[in-house]
Amino acid sequence: MRLLIAAVGRIKAGALADLQSEYLKRLGSSVSLKEVEERRSSSAAERKLREGKLLLAVVPDDAVVVPLDERGQTLSSAAFAERLQGWRAEGPKTLAFVIGGADGLAQPVVQRGRMALSLGAMTWPHLLARILLLEQLYRAQQILAHHPYHRS
Repeated sequence: MRLLIAAVGRIKAGALADLQSEYLKRLGSSVSLKEVEERRSSSAAERKLREGKLLLAVVPDDAVVVPLDERGQTLSSAAFAERLQGWRAEGPKTLAFVIGGADGLAQPVVQRGRMALSLGAMTWPHLLARILLLEQLYRAQQILAHHPYHRS
């Protein structure tokens, strides 16, 4: 199963870009990142809707979609690893995590999701949420491999 992260915005050179590169390297070729940007100025609602269309355009039609949303389910790292293992057993070709922009995700993106995932009750900048997701994907990989990276 391939993992796809579809995200609004591009991380510029610096600490976040370095972390993103490090976790993508650790995760290996089974993870890809597709970044989209909506450059036209508009109202927040219009921008969010257009970002949603761009995000869905980069997600394969047969993918299992997991939108990151503040109203989503909160999982421990171990429970997240188990959920990933469950999806893997279902056999989809692609599991796509979708991260919206500063205004969040459009409703059509959330509705397309199999399960919305929350990174906790706190609000995170969308670019930092990407790094948190990458770290948790790596942590889940290590949990499933029984590696000591994750110590409970």
